Amino acid sequence: MIPLPVRCGLILFASMFLAGCNTVVMSPSGDIAAQQSQLIVVSMLLMLLIVVPVLALTVLFAWRYRKNNTKATYTPDWDHSTQLELVIWGAPLLIIIALGLITWISTHKLDPYRPLDRLDAQRPIAAGTKPLTVQVVALDWKWLFIYPEQGIATVNELVAPVDVPVRLQITASTVMNSFYIPALAGQIYAMPGMQTTLNAVINKAGQYEGFSANYSGAGFSGMRFKFYGRTPAQFEQWVAQTKAGGGALDRAGYLVLEQPSERDPVRRYGSVAADLYDAIVNRCVDLNAVCIKDMMADDKARASDTHAHSANLAAPRAGQVVARLANSTASAEVCVTPLNSRKAQNARPY
Repeated sequence: MIPLPVRCGLILFASMFLAGCNTVVMSPSGDIAAQQSQLIVVSMLLMLLIVVPVLALTVLFAWRYRKNNTKATYTPDWDHSTQLELVIWGAPLLIIIALGLITWISTHKLDPYRPLDRLDAQRPIAAGTKPLTVQVVALDWKWLFIYPEQGIATVNELVAPVDVPVRLQITASTVMNSFYIPALAGQIYAMPGMQTTLNAVINKAGQYEGFSANYSGAGFSGMRFKFYGRTPAQFEQWVAQTKAGGGALDRAGYLVLEQPSERDPVRRYGSVAADLYDAIVNRCVDLNAVCIKDMMADDKARASDTHAHSANLAAPRAGQVVARLANSTASAEVCVTPLNSRKAQNARPY
């Protein structure tokens, strides 16, 4: 057994490491993340309704029915209790039903593709409010953020105005990644050749951590970025500064940028090619490559042509079959009539 002073020292040593942790998941700054933290708390409390009594009764039974307790009731023939069975099966069943209902409702309510209907619990979103669109690309091993409406782009820096809905359109250049800002919302996958969507809002100004939550290779550990919540005025000022001081990001620049690199510094681009994100999603930034959407359209056209050709070939064949059936029926009638006549002539009356 470990001596008491050693145990106390180990606990103190472990607490030093825990002091460096933060609880951003349980105290977020965005409404979606706040609702998710509430869901975690409610789910944990419901599960503790079973876990705590079980642990407490385990200790109680071990103490009460210990070997040297001669006062404990001894009933070796006991094997059933209806009341106990109801508690053992009924309580967990009710909790599972409650958890199922809460999970089903929350899954639909917090669907990342679902447009926001509120800024927080007290403030609904006004009708006609337009969200800020940001196109996110997971590269090896950095993050590219394109602001299509503002015409700018950044690397490893995301800025959004406070209390303004944000629609993040997310894809990847090579392998699958996971986009995650704990203070803003839950993680969502970034996959090449397709787009995922995350709707969220930041309610407090500040600086937050963002990173990849899915292993993606050698530079995964350094695939981090800063997310800044700013007032609308500060956001507009930042956009103006980026436009004035940033370079241009076109297809050729992107092909250089997407090359694997680790722990890249923040970069800003004052202009960006309008069709760049669409080309990234469709895997055709290189002008010599064929876009996925063009290949799909070509396959669809070929399938339609094949179906139409098959239908055209089937129509004459169907007509030939009908004609043959008609001829066969007529021949059968011609052959049957004489046979029936002979049978009628040879028939004897009763």
